[in-house]
Amino acid sequence: MRLKITPCHSVPTEIKLHKLSSVLEVSFDDGNIFELPSEYLRVYSQSAEVVGHGPGQDILQVDKEDVTINDIRAVGNYAIAINFSDGHNSGIYSWDLLHKLGLEFPWLWSLYLDHLKAAGISRQPNINH
Repeated sequence: MRLKITPCHSVPTEIKLHKLSSVLEVSFDDGNIFELPSEYLRVYSQSAEVVGHGPGQDILQVDKEDVTINDIRAVGNYAIAINFSDGHNSGIYSWDLLHKLGLEFPWLWSLYLDHLKAAGISRQPNINH
């Protein structure tokens, strides 16, 4: 699902990966602290594999309940790249994207679940979340 990203001008002060819970904790200089589950980050990757190559080409991500984060690497001083356990590693998460994903988590997660339901896909509960 392609997201419209608007500049927020906030930058992370700390990024922590909680491997046991599979949550990425991102603290921003504006005081916001977000806990972003790996499944959520994976299904909202802005890579071509997820959003396609143009408008309307989004590919609904399924069976990502158990995906974890293998590692994270810096991309310049503006983003991180995440290597997921399902082999996906082409998404770049800018500071603005991470901030948006954090601020809009309840709405975006609900939207994702609605898209799964509309497609007739049952999401298996993940015991880590």
